[in-house]
Amino acid sequence: MTKRERFLNVLANKPVDRVPVAFFHHFCDMNEWFRGVENPAAFEKNVEGHRKSRAVFDPDVIKIMNDSLMIMPVDTSFVKKAADLRKIQAPAMDSPYVQKTRELTVRAMEIYAGSDAPIYATGFSPAMILRTSLSGLLPVSGKKPLLVQFLEEDPDSVMAGLDILAERVMEINEMLIKECGADGIYFSVNNQAHYVPDDLYHKYISPSEKKVMNHANTLSSINLLHICGYHGKANNLELFTDYEAAGYNWAVHAEGISLSEGKKMFGGKAVFGGFEQDTVIYTGTREEVEEYTYKILDDAGQIGVMIGADCTVPTDIDDNRLEWVRQAAIKYANR
Repeated sequence: MTKRERFLNVLANKPVDRVPVAFFHHFCDMNEWFRGVENPAAFEKNVEGHRKSRAVFDPDVIKIMNDSLMIMPVDTSFVKKAADLRKIQAPAMDSPYVQKTRELTVRAMEIYAGSDAPIYATGFSPAMILRTSLSGLLPVSGKKPLLVQFLEEDPDSVMAGLDILAERVMEINEMLIKECGADGIYFSVNNQAHYVPDDLYHKYISPSEKKVMNHANTLSSINLLHICGYHGKANNLELFTDYEAAGYNWAVHAEGISLSEGKKMFGGKAVFGGFEQDTVIYTGTREEVEEYTYKILDDAGQIGVMIGADCTVPTDIDDNRLEWVRQAAIKYANR
């Protein structure tokens, strides 16, 4: 089967000759994330990282990594109370951020020219954008996040701000698919470690995320939902079971929910993952990697399943290790 045929069969829960394998990792160091507009070297490192990686491992499914741009920048310096969120502005479509997003996507697409693998653009939810703008990417321990404070103070204003961001995210997604040629959106959401109380998340955060996801589904039928459990931070998967996507990925190890269990939770739709980010896939011997691949497939089967990781694997991983997993999947299918 071609890579595209195999993957489309996975999404349709049809038999495959072997399970596809898709791991993703950043190409820039964390201190270079978000710096691509003002740091040309980080931007170029981001673009060229795709070329260097592909030379070692040609993925079954491609995700364009936008490390140097990543989460859309939003000025919230003037926000002192929840009502101020009604006045936030997303970067315009002709802004440096959006234009660099276009450039990165087009250039990465060129690097993967000739591959028949589906190509995804990375997208982040309005809530992830807003909370990063308000409090930074990582939560401050022992301190109630501003987003939660504002939800308690005036949830309608928070929803209004999220809707402003959602509109721009939808425009960018349309650009990425219609103009840049991406096959779909790899949409990242999370409520790690109950960052927002689940009841508030469900009532006030989910609507903007579903709005973006539903719009993406009008552009492509193969969008994927990534429920980001970065480095062991768990989510309540029940918050996301009514999000419409072609396939679902979550942190199997953080949540303690296997691929086979999650497949039932998500209505039998396609699922992917299985490996922890930085344990066996990063440090194990080839035999250990193969053994773990077999363990995943013994549990999940080979229908409607793709092997990957809880989230991004370490930036400095030897990409040859990813080929070990693919070869193990081939060997497993031919037993």
